[in-house]
Amino acid sequence: MVKRSVTIQSELDMNSRPVAHLVQEASQYSSKVRIEMENKQINAKSIMGMMSLNLGKGTTFTVVADGEDEEKAVNGVEEFFATH
Repeated sequence: MVKRSVTIQSELDMNSRPVAHLVQEASQYSSKVRIEMENKQINAKSIMGMMSLNLGKGTTFTVVADGEDEEKAVNGVEEFFATH
């Protein structure tokens, strides 16, 4: 299992399109990928779950991946937030 804390540094409008891209990013890995924030654990491959989070500039959360490509999964999700 790999865990990494991420803080969103840029303005991020998490409407349906960016959420869909995030879910696509997480879904390309075989590992289970989730976002942990404020006592919530959300499956990063679930569009409805991800839309329930209030993600914006300054938000800190933990990306957790568990599986054979867990390091790549965490890196990919972290990179998504760094570039979007």
